[in-house]
Amino acid sequence: MSAGTRHEAARAAGMMAAVSVNTRGVMTESGRGKERGGRDGWKRDIVRQLKHRDQNQHAMFTDLIRFSFHNKRSPQEVMMLESGVDDEASSRQKKFWFWVSLRDLDTASQSACEQRETSSRSPVVSVSPGDTHLLDKTSLAKGILSCSARRPSADSSSITTLLHRNNQLKKTTGELAYQVVELQQKIKIKECFLEEQHARLSEDERRAGAASDARQELQQRVEQVQGENGALKMEYDALLERQRGAETRLREENLRGGHLLEEIMHMKKQAATRMNSRNERKSSRKRRGHSVCSLEEDLMTPVGICLYARVPVRACQVLEAHEQGINAVRFSSSSDLLATGGTDRVIKLWEVRSGSLTHRATLDGSTEGITCVEFDATCRRILAASYDKSALLWRLDDPVPKLTLTGHSRKVTAARFSSFPHQVVTGSADRTIRLWDLQRAACVQVTEVASSCSDLVCPENCIISGHFDSKIRVWDTRTVNCVQQLPAQGKVTSLDVSADHRQLLSCCRDDCLQLVDLRRWSSNNRMCFRADGFKCGSDSTKAVIRWLFSSRSGSADGAVYHLNVSTGNLETRLPDQHSSSISAVSWSLSGEYVVSVDKSRLAVLWSDI
Repeated sequence: MSAGTRHEAARAAGMMAAVSVNTRGVMTESGRGKERGGRDGWKRDIVRQLKHRDQNQHAMFTDLIRFSFHNKRSPQEVMMLESGVDDEASSRQKKFWFWVSLRDLDTASQSACEQRETSSRSPVVSVSPGDTHLLDKTSLAKGILSCSARRPSADSSSITTLLHRNNQLKKTTGELAYQVVELQQKIKIKECFLEEQHARLSEDERRAGAASDARQELQQRVEQVQGENGALKMEYDALLERQRGAETRLREENLRGGHLLEEIMHMKKQAATRMNSRNERKSSRKRRGHSVCSLEEDLMTPVGICLYARVPVRACQVLEAHEQGINAVRFSSSSDLLATGGTDRVIKLWEVRSGSLTHRATLDGSTEGITCVEFDATCRRILAASYDKSALLWRLDDPVPKLTLTGHSRKVTAARFSSFPHQVVTGSADRTIRLWDLQRAACVQVTEVASSCSDLVCPENCIISGHFDSKIRVWDTRTVNCVQQLPAQGKVTSLDVSADHRQLLSCCRDDCLQLVDLRRWSSNNRMCFRADGFKCGSDSTKAVIRWLFSSRSGSADGAVYHLNVSTGNLETRLPDQHSSSISAVSWSLSGEYVVSVDKSRLAVLWSDI
């Protein structure tokens, strides 16, 4: 309790004592008057007045007790009430201070009684109207004290009742004070909860503001994207208009091209008619028209025939002929020139002299790997098949292709010169065989087959093709119709015909070599050859045949096998030179040399010298 509060409590107690003295004086004067009337009447009057005041001034007395109770609180109790501590020790301490307040009140009442006795000798003091309210609040305490001092034995029952009521009031006041503390604690809990709710509300408002800002940004972005889309749409529409215009112009150009082509064909037809008429008039002299072939290419030169094929026994030369794997090899009819074709898209020409290969020229022009090479009878041109769906024709003295024959839809696996002048035959994986006229550089016949073509040979007046459906087909060159089908042991990988065009050798994927007599097409005239260790390495493995019924083929184990087809026995096996599967072999027409090539870029020249 502060000093000011204590001072105010002391001043209130002094005023209460003064009022009690004055009241005592008044009551003494009235008592004296009543004693003159009778001694028993004044007691009943005093008791009646006390009861009446007790009933009327109970609330004022309660306010006086509460005021004293609050003024007697210590700073520790105030801090405990403010902090909301609600345990057993604080409850006991609050009850202790409550009883201390009541004790102080009793002490103040006793002091007032003593002052009343001392002031009984002094004159009577009148009560001012300004002190009426304070007199009403203290009159009850004065009556109780004066009565107990003068007549303790006579009013014992009334005092007991008053003390009982006082105890009840004290108990009720303590309970109410305890409830006040609990309510204050609940109020603080509610305030904490409200603070949390305010914090959450502030956070939600902040998030809502951020979401609103993000929404505005997204709206701006949407508007920007819509603007960009509009610009792109305009550009797209402009491009569509340009495309329509370009398509219109293209159609017009196509129509013009068709008309020009018709005019050119008409002019060519007229030129051919004039040429035919001149040829008829001048039948004694032969005049050539517009041909891509020269007169020298039409001349037939004698070709030597090998009467005996020597069996090679050693490797004369081993070299890396290409930058990538080698797929095809072929000797010219003069046996002094060799051609190799590889995956590196070029054909290389080699001169064969004194048991060695010397590079002579490189022919390029193909956009993909070479699958097959072939010399013509004059040894002035070379024909090749390519993975780029075309066949190419070169002059040996020109590295640029003279003709490119296009029309197949898949790789060309074989290209051969026909027995007729100025014609070549090609076979492809697109299941077609095509006949080409070199003078016109055009395809004159297309024949569809049930299976992909792997290889071709062109003996006299016919074309023989091998296919992946294990069949060998014979075609009439005049009508390009299939006249015969021969069964094979497996998927055909290569074909080769003997120099006298009487024997046909085929290599199959079942590791078998099959020999067929072309003079008799019956199945009884077939012979099959196998050798221990021989394996057909790929779908394009090549085997060759030469005079005295000797055949040679390459194996998947990197060895060259030489078989005598008259006896069916293995003559020689040449190992230790190739490190990968042999893809093709070629035997010179003179019988002196054999060349084998593999997928690892190696070319080996074999001979018996």
